[in-house]
Amino acid sequence: MIRLLIADDEAMVRRGLRMVLEAEDDLQVVGEAADGLEAIEEARRLTPDVILMDVRMPRLDGVEACRRLVDQSAAKVVVLTTFDLDEHLFAAVRAGASGFLLKASRPEDLVSAIRAASAGNALVEPRMTKRLLEEFARRPVSPDSDRLFSELTDREHDVLLEVARGASNAEIAARLYISETTVKTHVNHILAKLNVRDRIQAVVLAYDHGLVEPGGSRAG
Repeated sequence: MIRLLIADDEAMVRRGLRMVLEAEDDLQVVGEAADGLEAIEEARRLTPDVILMDVRMPRLDGVEACRRLVDQSAAKVVVLTTFDLDEHLFAAVRAGASGFLLKASRPEDLVSAIRAASAGNALVEPRMTKRLLEEFARRPVSPDSDRLFSELTDREHDVLLEVARGASNAEIAARLYISETTVKTHVNHILAKLNVRDRIQAVVLAYDHGLVEPGGSRAG
């Protein structure tokens, strides 16, 4: 059972999300919050597995709440927003969000994002992925990539490159001629060695430090 906390300043939105999510056998809404500070307080009290976080909320916005929660708890954050704005996407990813979806997304996409986040994976609204990679292309590459990725094996480098292309575990297994179980093992090792929480943060690190470039090619 995946325990959920819903943080949104609109009561009707919280109620609608609760109805959608509680229709799933493996999801349980354990609490609600009307702003970012309350979300942090309720997360401490309820220890949810995944927090659905609105961006624009009073007292403390969702991005800053996400940043604090990532530092303070093991809960994964999926950001929901009405606004299709690049700055929200980039800020949420930088803050450590494990998913980013528009509120207009299909219910099944939201459920998939929650399950992915709970499993240590990540899901970004598909239409936003291209813009996210374009943003990486404009950023200067950090100079310490050799040190950062020195502990990865050659196979782990290959797996990270495929993850950066957006490939699923099944697709990576087929491309590299290994089993899905082996892919999962490699991904877990990558996350541990890079000291990141999930796949999307590993990809952010890989682009930031020039290991891969937009388009999924290996740098250099």
